[in-house]
Amino acid sequence: MTSKKKRAPVVAVDGPAGAGKSTVARKMAERLGLLYLDTGAMYRGLAWKALHCGADLRDEPNLEDLLQRTTIDLYRQSDGTNEVLVDGKSVTNMLRGPEVNASVSLVAGVRGVREEMVKRQRAMAEHGGVVMDGRDIGTFVLPNADLKFYLTASLEARALRRHKDLCQLGYDVNLETLSQEIEHRDRLDSSRAFAPLAQAPDAIVIDTTNVEVDRVVDDMIAWYQEKTHD
Repeated sequence: MTSKKKRAPVVAVDGPAGAGKSTVARKMAERLGLLYLDTGAMYRGLAWKALHCGADLRDEPNLEDLLQRTTIDLYRQSDGTNEVLVDGKSVTNMLRGPEVNASVSLVAGVRGVREEMVKRQRAMAEHGGVVMDGRDIGTFVLPNADLKFYLTASLEARALRRHKDLCQLGYDVNLETLSQEIEHRDRLDSSRAFAPLAQAPDAIVIDTTNVEVDRVVDDMIAWYQEKTHD
């Protein structure tokens, strides 16, 4: 009699903008041989398409319909990051600019959009072996994830990180303005009625303010190994 193959673990990583979720989740997945899935990139992909089409970001039925007519695919690149294809077009390098940054919370706050995205995200994680990051992964998308993390950091640290990232992409942004935008996004994400940004009760909280990325990843992997060897 053959035994049923055990499903590989699923890891959820949540937290506000600039807390380092994508970086540490990607590195963790790479070191453990798991698949990294950046759910925020999916919302950014839809926001990019809505802006590209000139859609009204406050017209919720239109955004829901737009998503139904949109394919958003994530593929693993050689460095472990996700290449994002919207309707077959690679838009990865267009998703972190100020315009998308300012629009993504509006798009992500639409209930019908989130419900459809969650269906797609759950399907991606169905067979396990995934590190998925976002804002509602441990609380709503994958409430039964094997291990949950909630990353946080001071507003100042998060703004400095985003400022550095945007400068590296060639955008000229004001640090104070960026800080205000992140604070505004925090409010939008945590106060939306449906699937808000929140810390799962069983999540391990890690403050990344003054901690090097590799140290954070080391700690997360230690938790993972302890959990999976129970």
